[in-house]
Parts: sequence; C-alpha cells; structure tokens
Amino acid sequence: MGKVKGGMKCVKYLLFIFNFIFWVVGSMVLAVGLWLRFDSTTTSIFEVESSPTTFFIGVYILIGAGTLIMLVGFFGCCGAVRESQCLLGLFFSSILVIFAAEVAAGVFGFMNKDTIVNEIKDVYTSAVKDFNQDYSSNHTLTVFHEELKCCGDGTLDRDTNVRRLCTKGDEKSCLVAIEEFFNGKLYIIGYVGIGIAGVMIIGMVFSMVLCCAIRNSRDVI
Repeated sequence: MGKVKGGMKCVKYLLFIFNFIFWVVGSMVLAVGLWLRFDSTTTSIFEVESSPTTFFIGVYILIGAGTLIMLVGFFGCCGAVRESQCLLGLFFSSILVIFAAEVAAGVFGFMNKDTIVNEIKDVYTSAVKDFNQDYSSNHTLTVFHEELKCCGDGTLDRDTNVRRLCTKGDEKSCLVAIEEFFNGKLYIIGYVGIGIAGVMIIGMVFSMVLCCAIRNSRDVI
C-alpha cells in the first residue's frame, strides 16, 4: 500500500473509480441481456416451431460478457486499491480477452443481422402458407399477430384466411413489423457493445500506466 506517489496516486484512484463504473456497466449489460432474453415478445416469437436461434446466440454472448465484466471490474478495484501488479495484470488480460470476444460478437451480429430477420420472416411466411392449405400453424400466426400487432404478409390473396386470426385494427404487414422489431433489438446490442468497447480501452490504458508505476516504484526501492 502507498507505493505510488504524486500523479500516479491520482491514476490509482481514477482506476478504482473507473473499475467501479465498469462493474456498474457490467451490471447494466447483464440486465440488458436478460431483458432481451426474457422479454415476453421476443420469447414468444422464438418459442414457436422452427424459429432460428441466431438472435439468442448474440443475447447469450451479451449475458456472458456482462457477468464477466462485473467479475473483472471487481478484480480491477482490488488491484488498484492494493496496488497489486498480479491483479492489475489479470485485469488487463481479462479486458483484452473480453474486447476481442466483443469484436468477434459484433462482427458476427453485423454479418448475420439480415439472416436473423429473414429467418424469422421465413417462419411467418411458412406458417401463412400452411394455414392457407390446411388451417394448421394457427398458434404460430397468433403469436406473431398478438405480439407484433400486425396482420398478414402483405399479399392480399394469402391474407384473406389469415385475417381471421388478426386483432381488429391491425393492418401493418407482419413482414414489415418483424424487420422493425428485430432491427431495433439488434441496434440496442450494437450501441451497448460500442459503449463497452470505449470503456474497456480506457481501462486497459489506466491499468498499464498504474502497473508500470508500481513496478518502477519497486525498482527504486
């Protein structure tokens, strides 16, 4: 304790404050991930038959990242207060791994954004076709109509029978509603990821500066 002096002491306390904020950010990321996973609308749509799991892969990555960020933030706080090179090194390494994983997840989400939306559209379109042929897939269509407040796929000849399952007043095409809904969810993930990346870069810089200062103070002693 008390190994660093002067300006480095300021860095030490800044790093502690940063890590506390980082821990809070981790809590928020975890909360957003759990919200996306257990949101009633999202859950209802992905529980229907033949729904893709690509969207939930991104959500699970978000939940895992939030949990790990909270843990790493705790390590960073301890490392800053105790001026421990070991804990600060562990903090830096963990942040670097999380940063790399987040970039990979971001690229994955960006590359598969249209795929996720199109797969959900295909589920709805297939359900419409099945319903018009033998009046099956009633549950699937009802879930989409009730959760997204939409009706039909915009094709009038197909919508004639399907409209019997719609809530009165819902005129928006379900294909349009699906695109709007999931693009909004994916943008939330993207914005959260960008914010975390910026915070992590600052944390890595602070931890390295403090770690070097502790090592130099030991060399002087």
